[in-house]
Amino acid sequence: MTKTRMAGRALFTALPLALLVLLRVTSVAQSVDIKGVINGRSGATMTVQSQESGKVVVVLTDGTQVDEVEGGLHLRKKQMGLAALMPGLPVEVKGIYNSQNQLLADTVRFKGSDLKSAVDMQASVAPAQQEIQATQQKMAQQESQIEQQKEQMAAAQAKIDANKAAIAAANKRFGELGDYNILGEVTVLFANGKVTVEPQYKPQLLELAQKAKTITGYVVLVKGYASAVGSAALNQRLSTERADNVTDFLEQQGGIPLTNMLAPGAMGTSKQVAPDTTTEGQAENRRVVVRILQNKGIAGT
Repeated sequence: MTKTRMAGRALFTALPLALLVLLRVTSVAQSVDIKGVINGRSGATMTVQSQESGKVVVVLTDGTQVDEVEGGLHLRKKQMGLAALMPGLPVEVKGIYNSQNQLLADTVRFKGSDLKSAVDMQASVAPAQQEIQATQQKMAQQESQIEQQKEQMAAAQAKIDANKAAIAAANKRFGELGDYNILGEVTVLFANGKVTVEPQYKPQLLELAQKAKTITGYVVLVKGYASAVGSAALNQRLSTERADNVTDFLEQQGGIPLTNMLAPGAMGTSKQVAPDTTTEGQAENRRVVVRILQNKGIAGT
């Protein structure tokens, strides 16, 4: 065999290998690893504020692997659902940017201690249920007074219109606390020691689910509570199972995808809405509160 033919064959053999190396280098170059804090959820996307990359839009898919890591070297990990990715949680995201400069997430990792801190932060940021109920009762009384005035005196129409405007402004103010607008809410009550969703609440949850799916970039927040009767450990477990069962119903019966749900919050005996010294008060405290939230940035407010 001539030297020219041997050189040609060597070149022909080396070309595919060089092409494979080039493709591998290009693939590695496209892979991105960012660290930051989740500062918003909107449907199947979330935003991560990174010190190095700034604000990054991350796309979550059914194939995104979510892991809770433990230990100093993060050698122990537990696979979690997309619902665990909530605002305030520090995360590490690996993936590839798409043509819209969004990061398609292959894996998302976080510490268990950081998840607990994020849940506690959400509990402190969310408006107190007791304050909202008191405000709604006050507004209902004002509406009733207005209707009575309309029937009694036509001359008071201007005053009635002014009161209506004040009520609308109060509704808007109390409904838009924090970074999210509250666009719907249902409270589910439970019998003592029970965690099963009773039939009378299912139509309300289905109606809330249908309303949520008409809202752009919605997320659903579920929080479970317990009365102070029994041990703290028992009440924590009851509030967890109640929130989980409502979440499962919304997903399976209401058609709410997990990408649009925040992690169910187990609030135990915190945020009591009635005194636990009476049977009636205990019944009100055994509850799960479900809210439809929309990021104010999407709503333009």
